[in-house]
This record gives sequence, C-alpha cells and structure tokens, in this order.
Amino acid sequence: MARDTSDLRPVEGKDQLVEHLAEGNKPREKWRIGTEHEKFPFYVDGNAPVPYGGPRGIRAILEGMQDKLGWDPIRDKDRIIGLVEPTGRGAISLEPGGQFELSGAPLETIHQTCREGNAHLAQLHEIAEPLGIRFLGLGGSPKWTLLETPKMPKSRYEIMTRYMPKVGSRGLDMMYRTCTIQVNLDFESETDMRRKMQVSLKLQPLATALFANSPFTEGQPNGFQSWRGDIWRDTDNQRSGLLEFCFSDDFGFADYAEWALDVPMYFVIRDGHYHDMTHMSFRQFMTGAARNEVPDGVPTIGDWANHLSTLFPDVRLKRFLEMRGADGGPWRRICALPAFWVGLLYDEAALDAAEDLTRDWTFGEVREMRDTVPRQAIATEFRGRSLRDVGRDVLAVSHLGLRNRARRNRDGFDETSFLNTLDEVVARGTTSAEQMVNAYHTRWGGSIEPVFLEHAY
Repeated sequence: MARDTSDLRPVEGKDQLVEHLAEGNKPREKWRIGTEHEKFPFYVDGNAPVPYGGPRGIRAILEGMQDKLGWDPIRDKDRIIGLVEPTGRGAISLEPGGQFELSGAPLETIHQTCREGNAHLAQLHEIAEPLGIRFLGLGGSPKWTLLETPKMPKSRYEIMTRYMPKVGSRGLDMMYRTCTIQVNLDFESETDMRRKMQVSLKLQPLATALFANSPFTEGQPNGFQSWRGDIWRDTDNQRSGLLEFCFSDDFGFADYAEWALDVPMYFVIRDGHYHDMTHMSFRQFMTGAARNEVPDGVPTIGDWANHLSTLFPDVRLKRFLEMRGADGGPWRRICALPAFWVGLLYDEAALDAAEDLTRDWTFGEVREMRDTVPRQAIATEFRGRSLRDVGRDVLAVSHLGLRNRARRNRDGFDETSFLNTLDEVVARGTTSAEQMVNAYHTRWGGSIEPVFLEHAY
C-alpha cells in the first residue's frame, strides 16, 4: 500500500462498514486493472543490500524520482517514504526491507500496464544506475540474512515488526525478504464479487505454482520453488491464508466485514502519529476500548480502510479484489500476472468456464494444494492430475477471456501474447525456480552471484 488513508467520518455501525466495501461496485465500462510489483534494490558492487539513508541509498532514489516525475512526496515523521502521482493515478512505496514497489494507475488494458511498467523501470534505471544500484526480480531475497536486510523508517512497519513474532514464525521473512506481483480488479455487484472471489481463491495456488520464483535463501537452494508461498503458511493465520467462509454459496460483503471486525488491528493514525493497536480488534475499537489510549478514540472510515489494508488473505477484498498469490519476477511476469487474472475474470464466458472448472473444489482440497505448491509447484497432484495439466486448462480459459475482450494495441495484437511466459512454463514442464536451481548446480558453479546478473531489471 502506498499511503495510509485519512477519512475522518465517524463509524456509526457495522452497516456502514459493509457499505464501504459495497461502494466498490462499478459498471463494466468502468472496470480497470491496477498492477503492483515489487523488486529488491542491490548495489552492483558486491551485490549488497541498499540502506535507506546515505548519498547512495533508497532515500536518494526517491528524491531523484521525485525530481524526475514531479510526483508528491509521501512522508512519515518528515522522512520521504514514497511518492504519489498528484491526481492519485499511481504511487511508489517502500516495503519493510527496502523492496521498491510501483502501485500502478487504474488502466483499461494489459498493453497499457506493460507500457507503464516499462516507463517506470526506465525512469528508475536512469536514477539508480549512477548510484551503482540495480533491481532484482525474484520472489524471495536470495542472499542476505534477516539481520543484513535494511529496515525502512515507516511507522507502520515498526509496529508490525514488534507484532509479527507473536503470531507466527515467518512474519519477518514475509515483511523483509519477499517480493510479489499483484493485480487489483473490479466487480459490478455483490454477486459478481462472490463469483470472482471464489474462483480466484481456488486458483491462487495455481498462480503460486506458475509464478514460483524464490528457490534461494542466504546464498543456497532452500528446498522450495516458492519460498515466499511457504512463508505465507505461517505468517499470521488470523489475518492471512485461505478463507473458508468465502466458499459459501451466499458469501457477501457482510461476511467479509464480520471476519475483518475480529482480526487484531495494527494501528490508528491521529495527528500523524501511529498508535499501536495490536492488542484489540476493530470490533473492540468500535465499542470504545481505545477511548483512554487514543486521542478521539472514535473509529473513522479511514481507520476501517487502513485496517482492511492490513489483512492478508490470498485474495483481499477492499473496494476491489487483490490477487496476492504470485512471486515477484522479471518484466514479462509483471505483464503476465494481470493478463492471467483479467482473462479469467473480466469476460463473462471465461468466468463461467472458470466457475465450471472449479465449482466442486472443496476448501480442504484447495488448502492441501496450497500447502503442497511451495515445494512441488506445477508437479503438485490434484485429483489425479498434475497442476501442470490443470494449468493448461486454466490458461486456455484465460486465453479465451482475453480474445473475447479483443483489446488490441496499435499493431492489431490482442492481450493473449502476455500469457506466453506462462504457456512456456506449462509446455516446458519446469518453473523458473527449477531452472534457476539447475543453473546453480551447473553453469553457476554453486554460486548465487549470477542471479544478480541474469534476473536484474
């Protein structure tokens, strides 16, 4: 998330919280595609991590990008921690370990998404290259220990860093040593949201398998194809993972709000100060539990929006749906991730087909698939078939959806070409993680260092 929300309207009851989610309903002609991608900055000299401060640090990159783009700075205690386009169409933010994130503008086509990504990486290269900094497109930090990883000066991350070890064993790794590609997609009604939520929850493990790209930790193979995917299995299971209640035939906005109300909060912001609220749920906050702790301890819609942004299920519901299963990766993957989901969810025939394909998949089956995928990826067995075979079927549906959308570029090509990198995974039968591990044991000579050449932007 680029910046925390400030909406001072007081919360007067649960119905208002449900309505906040329902306000995301949009007619089809207003559906957009918002793509986010993260990458690890590193010094070319020594492949070392980049700290926040100093003349060649992340702050210097942000200041250089601000000068180049003219975007407004996002500050935390007078420290620049991100940038936002003046009309709100896009933002640059920092993840806890310095992972550099572009939260893209809401766009109409994947062609536009790719042009946006290209422009961002070119601008970043222009600023960072003179500082001796490049960026790595992987799902997990391949070399640095947690202690070697820098910490960004963001107040919300200080609260999360204290809290994470209390609720899971992998939360700090998630914060500081993983990267993702995500896409935010719209819905037109509660029914449309339900259909998209259920299809995408069931298929999120497949996305993790197809995009598996984090096989190294601290300089050697870690035994996983998606180490990042395994980390999410024990980060904070109160607020993350696969949500069983979403599989219900009558799942709706109120059910998600009801769940969110009982998840412990991270913070509230008053006068620019972040108050640690990890000891209470939003429901308790609404009953007045913070009146003696927080100035004006009455919850606001801004507090609710910020709370929703700190929930981490495999598919996150805000006033849009956020697909969260994929590892970070190279430029082609930045385009492939939104193409995969737009093809499945933004065309009625494709959504019907995806529903038919997954209709009787049970919560238990999907959970087992989710648990197996981090190690086995597309070799995972599901109902007597490999996920490679399932992926072939699902990609055919995504191709159908993109063809039906018929959004063509100036050369007359539709969006299906952006699925090529995923088609290659299925055709080849190996993930990019497996290819990297093979390179490590052969032409890389047991060294992690070549990954900084071959997988840098």
